[in-house]
Amino acid sequence: MKGMDAERLTQGRSAYARRDWSGAFAALSAADRDGPLATDDLKLLAVSAYLVGDDAASADAMTRAYGALVAVGDHRTAARVAFYLSFQLTNGAEPARGGGWLARSRDLVERYALGGAEAALLVANEAHGLLMGGDAAGAYRLAERAALVGRESGDPEVLTLALLTLVHAGLQLGRTKEATAQMDEVMLAVSRDELLPPVAGVAYCSVIMACFECHDLGRAREWTAALSGWCDAQSGLVPYRGVCLVHRTELMTLSGNWADALAEAARACAQAGRPAAGEAFYRLGELHRLRGDFADAEDAFRRANAWGREPEPGLARLRAAQDRVDAALIAARRLYAETADPATRVDVLAACVEIGLRAGDPVLAGSAAAALDELATADGSLLLRARAAHGAGLVLLADGSAEAGGALRRAWRLWQELDMPYEAASARVAIGQALRAGGDEDAAQLEFDAARWWFEQLGAAPDLARVATLAVGVPRDAGGLTDRELEVLRLVASGRTNRAIAGELFLSEKTVARHVSNIFAKLDVTSRAAATAYAYDHRLVAPT
Repeated sequence: MKGMDAERLTQGRSAYARRDWSGAFAALSAADRDGPLATDDLKLLAVSAYLVGDDAASADAMTRAYGALVAVGDHRTAARVAFYLSFQLTNGAEPARGGGWLARSRDLVERYALGGAEAALLVANEAHGLLMGGDAAGAYRLAERAALVGRESGDPEVLTLALLTLVHAGLQLGRTKEATAQMDEVMLAVSRDELLPPVAGVAYCSVIMACFECHDLGRAREWTAALSGWCDAQSGLVPYRGVCLVHRTELMTLSGNWADALAEAARACAQAGRPAAGEAFYRLGELHRLRGDFADAEDAFRRANAWGREPEPGLARLRAAQDRVDAALIAARRLYAETADPATRVDVLAACVEIGLRAGDPVLAGSAAAALDELATADGSLLLRARAAHGAGLVLLADGSAEAGGALRRAWRLWQELDMPYEAASARVAIGQALRAGGDEDAAQLEFDAARWWFEQLGAAPDLARVATLAVGVPRDAGGLTDRELEVLRLVASGRTNRAIAGELFLSEKTVARHVSNIFAKLDVTSRAAATAYAYDHRLVAPT
């Protein structure tokens, strides 16, 4: 080998070892142009090309490595190379080519009776296929076989791929405790740097997805932080940055770091490929919705839909925030009936509670709250327990039940424990409403003040406006009205219908109608216009 070729090859190997994928790809590509690389160096070139996003160059290098291995009779390594080429092509949305290379790997394993880790890779892949086809039980059985071979042979990649299928199949089968232990075993392999980088990246993303699926925010935060560090430690890495940013965006949003989450979401939208782009735009839409940037939210949800990610329940919540409650209710009813995926059903049910109460459909709200409670009883995670307590509290509040405050305080404590300040502030608003309904105006004002402070910190403009309206003090001369009746009168004076008031205060329309009737009787008026005039004459509302 000429001096320049040897120098480039040395540079490429060195860059690969320190995870400088851009440097490795450039040096190894240059060396390859000067003269054919040996098989081991072709594999380094293939991995480097894949990690900088040049899938074509990666496939070319791996194809040549496969040919060279077959030519010298190294069928075991050739079968493994064919498998990983199939793995990369399939994950890169080329299932037809991926299937062809998988068939080549299988042919070698069967023709030469290879057995061992190479055969187990095919078993792990078959298990994954069963999982994707809806046969969780069959997938679990096959994955257990592959995992056993992985442990016995000491092959970390066989074991990891098998464990990932066990995790997701186990969650579908209700084996959450085992799935959690298997996630931790995957973390051990990743943290020891035992895996090929493409397999490590898939492991990170797959486990984070599983954490969200089983509502384990603690592990999701831990794994996302680890994935971010893994990505940041590698120069030129492309395939996983978009997915990494999507997960970081979601967790930043939940933790109340909305300003950074907005920047992260924009980066994720720019960098993510299929299917991460749809989720990236959805998360961006949710941030815009929470901040009150409704036009931007609408645009982001439409882009998410174009990338194949249904923009719900975010779009339904947006419609409710835009006072298009009929459209929101239609969407909520459809989602309640159609959504079966455990990973999304919890958020859908929470949205159905909110939208059902706001749109005057207590049956939908009550059914969704009951479904949340059933899921929380079966699951037991903090997140589900918080969602269930919050939903139950809102329904009880709408019914005028004295038990609403207790349920809402349980929800608030759980939101605090989960470090989810927006949800905690929302719970405090509802707690304030429950206190006001019970006649404790001073305590209600304290809750509204606390919620207002958090909404200001977050930049939650729509919620800030709502709590500002609710927190208006009660005058001494209120015509004998209760605190709740005064709250209803102020909304009547603003021109809202009974249905809109019900949505604003999380009451049923029937309860609002009763309050309006009591207001008319106490003020000795017979119309909404007369009640409005009384409110302004007696300074029960601020002059416009």
